[in-house]
Amino acid sequence: MACEIRLALEADAEAISGVILTALRESNAQDYSPDIIARVAESFSPAGVRRLMSGRTVFVAIEDGSIVGTASLDRAVVRTVFVAPSAQRRGVGACLMAAIEQSARASGSATLSVPSSITARGFYEKLGFNTVGESFHGDERTIIMERSLMP
Repeated sequence: MACEIRLALEADAEAISGVILTALRESNAQDYSPDIIARVAESFSPAGVRRLMSGRTVFVAIEDGSIVGTASLDRAVVRTVFVAPSAQRRGVGACLMAAIEQSARASGSATLSVPSSITARGFYEKLGFNTVGESFHGDERTIIMERSLMP
């Protein structure tokens, strides 16, 4: 698929929130309890997305004029990678990650890390990330993965 990736604008916050909440409730709900999904969802209201945008480099994927995915970079840490369920498995996430990698390289990062959900672990493995640990926020399991950006 041909991806249109651009930097997010503040005006995109509502659409980004919608993509994240839909993906959480439809995709991540396969691997996490309703309580965990509800707790994570609290951070991704439009206002919450605007707050996140103030401290990160945020990208969006556009398809037919609509935002269908988002990913952000917080220094050398990949954050908030979500693709609308209707656009999953079509290369949108890979295109977003290519933009993230390019941004990280441009800022001089030698390694990217990502606190991956259980749901996204296979996606990151296909992109060359390796598991280096895990963490728990209450009963929410996160897999810590890394990938070298060095040739």
